[in-house]
Amino acid sequence: MRRHLPVLLLLTALAACAAPKPPQAPREGRPPEDTGAGFSRQRAIQTALREWRLFGSPIHDEAPGSHLPLEADEMPSRQDGLWQRVGDYWWVSQKPGSRASLWTGKTDANGDEFPAEDADRYAWSAAFISYVMRVAGAGIRFPYSPSHHTYINLARQMSLGQTAGWAVAAERTDAYAPVVGDLVCAARGWARRLRFADLPTPKSFPAHCAIVVGTGDALSVIGGNVEDTVALTHVPTTVDGKLAIAGGIAVDARYAWFVVLRVLYDQ
Repeated sequence: MRRHLPVLLLLTALAACAAPKPPQAPREGRPPEDTGAGFSRQRAIQTALREWRLFGSPIHDEAPGSHLPLEADEMPSRQDGLWQRVGDYWWVSQKPGSRASLWTGKTDANGDEFPAEDADRYAWSAAFISYVMRVAGAGIRFPYSPSHHTYINLARQMSLGQTAGWAVAAERTDAYAPVVGDLVCAARGWARRLRFADLPTPKSFPAHCAIVVGTGDALSVIGGNVEDTVALTHVPTTVDGKLAIAGGIAVDARYAWFVVLRVLYDQ
């Protein structure tokens, strides 16, 4: 044993001199993929509220695009402590090993910082919703995705009976009043002309979804990547709590809300 001691000491010294690995953003453990037996509405709501408070409890009731683009050093998602948190949304919610699972609020899958003007390529609002659903216990019953259209289309397929087993079902905005825990979704950009009847679509489309955390004279919804932060928005409704009047005409002039995803919680 003594004759091997110099070798062991040499190996130890070489290991100590090895170049250290670059620091990694702190990540939460990914919740286990279960059957969804503990999928909790209250946990989803409280998770969204917790993340909103973490970003400073901002309220954004202005129309999208009302503010000038932020400089890189002003963007919440690029601040220390928050860019890592956005990384948690990606890592916890996306498929293990995928490139998106390695993104953060300011670094790509290789750990390189991307320019602030490229932030739209790493838009994280769908990752935020996916994160909330996974932490709430949806397990394998939610279609985690970096794009909202994935679960919007699948929810519509659920309500049409074209698929089964998923925890979301699409409802018309003029026929269903959202309740806390549901997701409300708006089409963006060129897709603003989309209507509920167009679902499911044959191709992807830009959208934004937020989780309902309060009802009353207006809905209180929380979404990610709203003005580059986790923000609460007040959404006007009809007197009976719907997002649209007959014909699917949205009450809210700021956002093209065109579908509600009724979330099928276990509790």
